[in-house]
Amino acid sequence: MNSSISSEGPAPRHRLHPGYGHPITRIWQEEARLHVDQLVYPLFITDAVNAQEEIGAMPGQYRWGVDRLEAALRPLVRKGLRAVLLFGVPSNGKDGRASCADAANSPVVQAVGVLKAAFPDLLIICDICLCAYTDHGHCCIFREDGSMDNAASIERLAEISVSYVRAGAHMVAPSDMMDGRVGAIKRALCEARLDHAPVMSYSAKFASCFYGPFRDAAHSAPAFGDRRAYQLPAGARRLALRAIERDVEEGADFVMVKPAGPYLDLIRDARDRVHVPVAAYHVSGEYAMLLHAAQAGAFDLKTAVLEALTGIRRAGADIIITYFAPQLLDWLQAEEGSGKPAVDRTES
Repeated sequence: MNSSISSEGPAPRHRLHPGYGHPITRIWQEEARLHVDQLVYPLFITDAVNAQEEIGAMPGQYRWGVDRLEAALRPLVRKGLRAVLLFGVPSNGKDGRASCADAANSPVVQAVGVLKAAFPDLLIICDICLCAYTDHGHCCIFREDGSMDNAASIERLAEISVSYVRAGAHMVAPSDMMDGRVGAIKRALCEARLDHAPVMSYSAKFASCFYGPFRDAAHSAPAFGDRRAYQLPAGARRLALRAIERDVEEGADFVMVKPAGPYLDLIRDARDRVHVPVAAYHVSGEYAMLLHAAQAGAFDLKTAVLEALTGIRRAGADIIITYFAPQLLDWLQAEEGSGKPAVDRTES
């Protein structure tokens, strides 16, 4: 039987090409588009004076001294950067309880003050974890017998959260994956009369090899063992959903999936199951892969980044945390100004 469509018969019912044959109709077909307001830029803050230390595993990313922050961010804020996520990288004072995390001279506490004064409209989110501040590099406090002390860990995380909000942070983002830490933080903020600050929980954070460059950036690699006892196994969809739903029940105002690209199914699951905004962290390894592949000539960097992040949006992410934020500010605004779609490929 000849399966071709006769030119004399009725018009075919399912011709799709006419619906996106024009640049404007292509835009109308895209329910998931990127916008600069959805971007969060992660920043590494060191206590070194006047520092701008390029991170070897993440070309184009730096550990910034507090006194360099304003000059570094001002051009980005002028271009439309709306939110940053701060990670502290202390050079000394580490111990088993992460005592230096919320000291008055800690990099994050100082950075919050500088950024609030310089950029009153910038949303300042502080990562809450212990790994960068402990002498063992883990996200928890250990008992004398070497076992993980969850209760002591979440108490300490709550203390740090209160300190950062008191310093002026608009939001805290616990990334430790300890059981019950969202509830502990929410209670502590309420008791301190700081409950105006929302919590963005790293709810589905997987034990991933894609964090390698970050650990170089934050000097936070564990001194022994690994983090598989508290970060999620790569294939654990049901466990991830339990973690997301638990965090919402404990009061999380935002939930996050990390990494983003390898876990698009979890982003969609989160979007379908919970009624809070969903963030996705396009992590350091994803950044490095795209950057190095583009440098090797595998593809155009702009096209690849926009396609990857549009996929994350399509999966259901409302917020995207990405190291490509500086480039995206230029790329997206240029596309919006021209009226062209951000990703418009003609390759067959």
